[in-house]
Amino acid sequence: MNVNQELLEYIYQSSEMGVVSLTNLLKDLNDKENKLKPVISDELSFYEKYQKKSKKLLQEEKIEIKENSMMTKMMSKMGISKEVKSDNSDASVAHMLIEGLTMGVVDMESKIKNYEKDADKKILKLASDYLKFQQEEIEKLKKYL
Repeated sequence: MNVNQELLEYIYQSSEMGVVSLTNLLKDLNDKENKLKPVISDELSFYEKYQKKSKKLLQEEKIEIKENSMMTKMMSKMGISKEVKSDNSDASVAHMLIEGLTMGVVDMESKIKNYEKDADKKILKLASDYLKFQQEEIEKLKKYL
């Protein structure tokens, strides 16, 4: 697999999981009074934006789009529902989101570092922008801990 394909697939699949996870989280919080809901909605919009951008670049590169498996999506949904039923406080939800974002940041930083010499500049820019978005979201969510 070439570096451009690997970076784009990672961004696409990561942003897809962000969309799936946050959509499910917002459904679970629908009847709750969380102050965090507008932040989650904004974050969801950004994930959708990165999913569209990475999908467009995958199509331009004529790379088959590989979505996350149904099992992965279901596991995410069940995990989020379990966490929200256990504790739906803003602090708990923010903590859960920060954990997920932090894993994404570590993975993205590693991929950028490994591929910065070989990847196409526009794909590397998308990866860097995606990384910055994740880092900024962590900072926003820390206020709710």
